[in-house]
Amino acid sequence: MAEVRSLRRGEVALRDLSKSFQINGRPLSVLRNLNLDIRSGECLAIVGASGSGKTTLLRVLAGLETADAGRVLIDGRPVAGVGRERAVIFQEPRLLPWLTVLGNVAFGLKVRGEDSGRAEQRARHYISLVGLADFQDAYPKQLSGGMAQRVGLARALTVKPEILLLDEPLGALDAMTKLTMQQELERIWREENVTMVLVTHDLEEAIYLADRVLILPKQKDGAPRAIDIDLPRPRDRSGARFVRYRQELLREFGLH
Repeated sequence: MAEVRSLRRGEVALRDLSKSFQINGRPLSVLRNLNLDIRSGECLAIVGASGSGKTTLLRVLAGLETADAGRVLIDGRPVAGVGRERAVIFQEPRLLPWLTVLGNVAFGLKVRGEDSGRAEQRARHYISLVGLADFQDAYPKQLSGGMAQRVGLARALTVKPEILLLDEPLGALDAMTKLTMQQELERIWREENVTMVLVTHDLEEAIYLADRVLILPKQKDGAPRAIDIDLPRPRDRSGARFVRYRQELLREFGLH
């Protein structure tokens, strides 16, 4: 009998994953026979040129898209649509404008049937975790972009996901707010001990946050490549090893 390996919560396995779209009646392949293991508690950043399949891969992981071939396994079980063990954060926080911060963060729990009092208690915990305890009664229109994204993060965390999927969550923020949010995202990821998959165009962000960076090629004959980021935390963006990783990623894209 084959040995059965014990799986930890939040482990992801991609097996021979392929996905294509029809463009003007012709198939456009964006993912081709992708095989990858994502470890429990790992932060994996996905980078690549536009059209390389980054967001498509994230949506397949989330269960929002169906692969043409291959499988996605979470904790050893095939993915069949969306699931409670996964939460997705998009570039736009997509808050409900008629609800307060507290109402937005508690909304998902109440939809799932959670008692209103318990839902709001848990929501307050995560609102505090993301640094917005003084803004729980504010409405989305009263928040800055960075604050709104924190609300989206708190809302995702309230459902206690094993896996947090982020699609360019900081891409619309100004430079200083982005740096602050990167630090906050790393802190929260470590405290919550979730598996995190981050799609980003920002190579420095990938190096700062990720344990590994997955590079998706745009060329049809290219193969994905994963680079381990072996740096202590918190990471020094000006350190020599950090700079070397940035140079390595730039070379992958033909930049110097």
